[in-house]
Amino acid sequence: MFVLAGPGAATPAREAPWLPEAAAYRLTLFLGNLEPVPWDEVATAWSEPYRGSEFTVGGLAWLGRESAVDTDRLEAAIAQQDRQAVFAEATRLIALRIEEELERAVTAQDPAAAQQAVRTGRELYRAFADGIAAADPEAARRIGIAWLELNSSTGFAGVLGAGATPSDTDTMMAARATISDYIAQNYLVEDFAPRQTLSTLPEIAALGDSNVEVPPALPPGSDIFDQDPLPLLVLNFEEQGIDETGLPLVAYGDMLFDSAQIFGGPARDLGIACSTCHNRSDVNQRLFIPGASHQPGAIDVDGAFFNPIFNDRRDDPIDIPSLRGLRFTGPYGRDGRFASLRDFTRNVIVNEFAGDEPTPFMLDALLAYMLEFDFLPNSMLTTDGRLTDAAPDAAWRGEVIFNTPFAGLGDRSCASCHIPDANFLDRQAYDIGSVTPAYAGARAGAMDTPTLLGTLYTAPYFHDGSLPTLGSVVDWFDETASLGLSEAERADLTAYLETVGAADAPYEAFDEENTAFRLAFSELTTFASTLDTLLPRRDAAHILLLTDTVAADLAADASTMANLAARPEIYALAERLVAVGAAVRDEDWAAAEESWSAFQSEARALEERAF
Repeated sequence: MFVLAGPGAATPAREAPWLPEAAAYRLTLFLGNLEPVPWDEVATAWSEPYRGSEFTVGGLAWLGRESAVDTDRLEAAIAQQDRQAVFAEATRLIALRIEEELERAVTAQDPAAAQQAVRTGRELYRAFADGIAAADPEAARRIGIAWLELNSSTGFAGVLGAGATPSDTDTMMAARATISDYIAQNYLVEDFAPRQTLSTLPEIAALGDSNVEVPPALPPGSDIFDQDPLPLLVLNFEEQGIDETGLPLVAYGDMLFDSAQIFGGPARDLGIACSTCHNRSDVNQRLFIPGASHQPGAIDVDGAFFNPIFNDRRDDPIDIPSLRGLRFTGPYGRDGRFASLRDFTRNVIVNEFAGDEPTPFMLDALLAYMLEFDFLPNSMLTTDGRLTDAAPDAAWRGEVIFNTPFAGLGDRSCASCHIPDANFLDRQAYDIGSVTPAYAGARAGAMDTPTLLGTLYTAPYFHDGSLPTLGSVVDWFDETASLGLSEAERADLTAYLETVGAADAPYEAFDEENTAFRLAFSELTTFASTLDTLLPRRDAAHILLLTDTVAADLAADASTMANLAARPEIYALAERLVAVGAAVRDEDWAAAEESWSAFQSEARALEERAF
């Protein structure tokens, strides 16, 4: 069902593009495992290019142009919404396509055509590769070698081409047979009937082993990379000149916020952490997972994918909220259902992302860190919500409208809920008509009043991200509440909202030496500094959580370094933390202390070259 991903590192790896039919197949398996199945999206997976694809046509159109394989059975299964038939026919189709390309490779009349067919065949086989590797590692090894041999032998000439030697031909045919025989025996049998579940693949079921764990990964079109440009993180203690290494509880919470290890599968195995959605305490506006996101920057956290037992069977993705100023913005959750940030955080870990019960220390640390999140500085606004002389004239005119009561708002003003001297919120929830009732008389439409601070950078707006700009928010209220604003008044009110939601420096500033890696290196070594507190306490569980997280992220982030010469040293530094963890597992505390001391010395020496 999934592509291989890193083991819990919070730095995801980019994957190669997918061929249209292979992408449609992987999307079909992924979407077909959701409950309920989003059949419209399954059909779209075959009719349209996947999100971000380099191809301009979908799988069916591509097959019609490039292949003789019949797609009627698959299309009929999708139309009938027969999940098992769709799995079977989609798997059969990819198997036939692999066979088709293998035949083209061995009958090609020139090396270029033969090698192109081999490359295409290998790209198609990629759709099966991780399942075969999990179910039958020895077969995966043999097939991998066969592809290499096939590529090498077709480099001289096709089987029938002039210049092909008997040795070339024998190698080619033997390699082709290795792949073809496996495909025929496992995917093209008449009674092929995959037992597809969230934990198995069609290829595993075909092999008769439904207990094999396949490393999860996201389907084509997914994007869990950090927003670019990266939001600026403003922390209360840093603004006061306090070094995070002197705040071990906060530093450990900072590590947990970046750790995929606190979640369960599949989020943990995919490298999804709190910071994946909340880049630098703000919003990751590029995050997108097919079947769980209706648009970038949104996610359905109570669907079937992350935690089936928490599945509410509703297609209700929400726009990711900013966590800036978190200590001021309770209650928590888009609908304000959690009065306690601690309860909300536990719910995210255990229910939304299927993690184990966090220890009290973990929750203490996470809260200690998140409560340090501050709003972005804005020189056009005072701390009590008043405009300064730096604000534009339109914003001053808009402020008057913002504070004007309207009959359509129950004789209240915008400022009645977004109270300027209370960080532009009132800690209440209201049903403003932005949520379609689930049934007659439903009272589930109340949403928490959001702060307006920093909102210029968190588009789109409303709980479902249905409004693209602050201007469209003004238009929505003007129309739904019959405010009667003129075009000029709407423009002034929008200017006020944009001014309140602005910041002097909303994004991290990078240059040739102040790189993203240097920022990551500084953060990761700060995380590791909590070992000064944890090692003397012999706190094995929390030490191992830290070393497993930081070592994996340090090694993963090294690939982004501008200073290539220092990259091996970063890998070696990560191994020092691995050694700390190994010693702790063996209860060899002296060795753990020794490896930690070596890490500190090497990190100090590397600091100036870590960019």
